[in-house]
Amino acid sequence: MRAADAIVEILKREGVDTLFCFPTTSIIENAVAAGIRPVICRQERVGVDMADGYARVTNGKPPGVFAMQYGPGSENAFPGIATTYSDSVPVLFLPLAQARDQSQVFPTFRSQVTYASVTKQVEEIMLPGSTADVMRRAFSALKNGRLGPVMVEVPRDLVDMEIGSDTVDYRPMRASISGPDPRDVDDAAKLLVAAKCPVILAGQGVLYAEASDELVQLAELLQAPVMTTVDGKSAFPEDHALSIGSGGNTFSGPGRLFLYTKADLILGIGTGLNRHPLTTPPLPKGVPIIHATNDTRDLHKQHQTEVALLGDARLTLADLIVAVKERLGGKLPNSSPAAEIAAERAAWLKRWEAKLNSKESPITPYHVMSEFMRVVDPAGAIVTHDSGSPRDQLLPFYRATRPRGYLGWGKSHQLGTGLGLAIGAKVAAPDKFCVNFMGDAAFGMTGLDIETAVRAGIPSLTIVLNNNTMAIEIPHMKLSHDVHKARDLGGNYANLARELGAWTERVADPNDVANAILRARRATEDGKTALLEFITSAETAFSHRGGKAEDGASGGGDH
Repeated sequence: MRAADAIVEILKREGVDTLFCFPTTSIIENAVAAGIRPVICRQERVGVDMADGYARVTNGKPPGVFAMQYGPGSENAFPGIATTYSDSVPVLFLPLAQARDQSQVFPTFRSQVTYASVTKQVEEIMLPGSTADVMRRAFSALKNGRLGPVMVEVPRDLVDMEIGSDTVDYRPMRASISGPDPRDVDDAAKLLVAAKCPVILAGQGVLYAEASDELVQLAELLQAPVMTTVDGKSAFPEDHALSIGSGGNTFSGPGRLFLYTKADLILGIGTGLNRHPLTTPPLPKGVPIIHATNDTRDLHKQHQTEVALLGDARLTLADLIVAVKERLGGKLPNSSPAAEIAAERAAWLKRWEAKLNSKESPITPYHVMSEFMRVVDPAGAIVTHDSGSPRDQLLPFYRATRPRGYLGWGKSHQLGTGLGLAIGAKVAAPDKFCVNFMGDAAFGMTGLDIETAVRAGIPSLTIVLNNNTMAIEIPHMKLSHDVHKARDLGGNYANLARELGAWTERVADPNDVANAILRARRATEDGKTALLEFITSAETAFSHRGGKAEDGASGGGDH
């Protein structure tokens, strides 16, 4: 058996049936011969994003896999891999490497050196006989502890070498998880029961642990409002009476109210509690924190905590449920905040009603999103955003009701990432309506991979909000725009996507938004990749933490 055959056999034993890739690498041919489907992208960065979206929807079971050539292929993949690292996504990267007798020669690009800073683990297969051991270590890293991308570099002179056996010595492994120290659980339960208004902040660790049911149980037991980070959005059903939405650069009204004026204790679960304004809400000063994570590097990293719980999110929540029940003795610790959450949500939506229901032309992006939410059941959809305005406009208003019904991201946030995520999500969940909201600047970065979805038969929907400018940069590029029109962009993206083979429409009538979305959905149900281009206004109002931006202030950059 050759080394390439052994790699592919191990992928199959681990349940991998799709290889996102770009030539040249002989792994593609070996994979196809073994029955694995290749999805060949137009550029490596987007192919990585596809593997990323796939891995998020499968929760890494199996992980996404991306293979590319040495040198330029590995170099082009860097932005996507950096995103998987920042968002802790379990993706296996298999770059071809230079032949071993050339790999040390300056200025050879060596993936294992360059990617060490943006992977959980990276290793080169040095000997054919060590292939199974290297792959075993890779899959162990993909499944255990804090998740993240793993890279195995395969020298091009090694792929066709014999491993020294007719079979590969490899058994698929399952993740090894552990729960927190019982003493810490008891201390945390004591604080939670004593608090008058504990707020739970849930991250994507809850999603990867498949612990949404346990999160709901604990929230209802404590009558605690639940907010999610951007990465964790959909970990808690946002149609639940205790949901206060997601927090990052933008917030719902109930999120602002309860996190910053009501909370007297915060339980962070499945989150690193990073001080990253785009994906994790800034925590209020002086409010005690219980922090539950499966990564020791997160503990006491940026916040003083009262209790640290180290362990798997599902096991931690299960232990907390038992401990809290014992302390409560069948009683609820507090009156339900559900009515106040509902009232605040209604008041907040009232303040945004003019934009959400606006019939002005050009169309406001908020009206597009509002109509989408009106006609699409979130239980049957997987929705993601792109960087900058689409993320900050969609996040506070969209209500995700099922785990992984929304793919949130943004710590390392290149424009155009959402397109690949939605395509990968559709491969992982072909029964779902997979949609990406992106701006015209983002489409310019990655839009040609619409053709990948068409060619590969992946019927996802891309919604382009085209305002012909970089609206979010209005406060930052005044002189350059006045003198050189530096903010303005241009293009007919529906026409471009049509030439790439997609079903498309360009919509300028605000009264046709909902029907256009329904037509696009029917096109995807007929197996067609679809793109809707809405001609929108240069919107600069956002539902920020302080509420000031609801009067029209802008904030945040795209890159």
